[in-house]
Amino acid sequence: MNKRWSILLSGALMAGLLAGCGSDKEAQTTDTKEPAPATTDSKDNTAADSGSYKDGTYFAEGTMDEKSGWQPYVVLSVEGGKITKADWNYVSAKGGPDKKTLDKAGKYGMKAGGGSTEWYEQAEKAEQYLIEKQDPAAITVKDDGKTDAISGVSIHVKDFTNLSKEALSAGPAAAGTYKDGSYHAEGDAFDKESGWKSTVDITVANGKIIYAYFSGVNAKGEDKQTVSKEGKYGMKAGGAQAEWHEEAIKAQDYLIEKQDPAAITLKDDGTTDAISGVTIHVKDYVTLAQKALDQAK
Repeated sequence: MNKRWSILLSGALMAGLLAGCGSDKEAQTTDTKEPAPATTDSKDNTAADSGSYKDGTYFAEGTMDEKSGWQPYVVLSVEGGKITKADWNYVSAKGGPDKKTLDKAGKYGMKAGGGSTEWYEQAEKAEQYLIEKQDPAAITVKDDGKTDAISGVSIHVKDFTNLSKEALSAGPAAAGTYKDGSYHAEGDAFDKESGWKSTVDITVANGKIIYAYFSGVNAKGEDKQTVSKEGKYGMKAGGAQAEWHEEAIKAQDYLIEKQDPAAITLKDDGTTDAISGVTIHVKDYVTLAQKALDQAK
């Protein structure tokens, strides 16, 4: 009996010793384990401190807003892994200068409408903020598309942040050969028969044609595409398969695709077989597009 109790007592003591050793080992393991890294905005810090982007030019463009008549685009330049230049701009559905050019010429008029500064001045502040922070996510956007992150910026910045993210995610874009900017060319005089003078507007970003507008103006100052869209030009009523502006838009898109007016081969009568569904005379537009792009060399 005494022997049995002795064995049980020894077993209990041994179990206690082993449990104690286990606890000490667990405590030691917990104490010496490396602490988890602090959670911070690592992307922003990495981009700003060491340069996390591949060198090159980044580009993204949005879709045309039917209500405002503006289409946004962003061009970013990266050198040494960091964003060194940002250009946020818009093209107009009615052709003409880009939004910054129009604004700098005093024709957008935010201050005249009660704004503290002009649109382009606020856009430049947003661009500088991105260059400083190196991450579009640093520009926090509210539900209304505006931000409280940048002092003095009350305009909608959602297009800028979204397109900057898109451009950086896509990687560097191959650049074209033209000089960025907005270019305009028009005929020398009104056509005696039609009463229209042909006009061409082209926007270049990242060296490529991103927007083209083939239209015309009459003595009343009316825009030919607008007149056609309003049903006042009447090509279909005269038996044509499409309205004038519909065919003009196809010709514009073809130029954007080919990036060279010479790709629109002309017949002797000034029409072309190069673009499906285009029966209108495009000779003036080919000539004027080349004239406009001569300014972009």
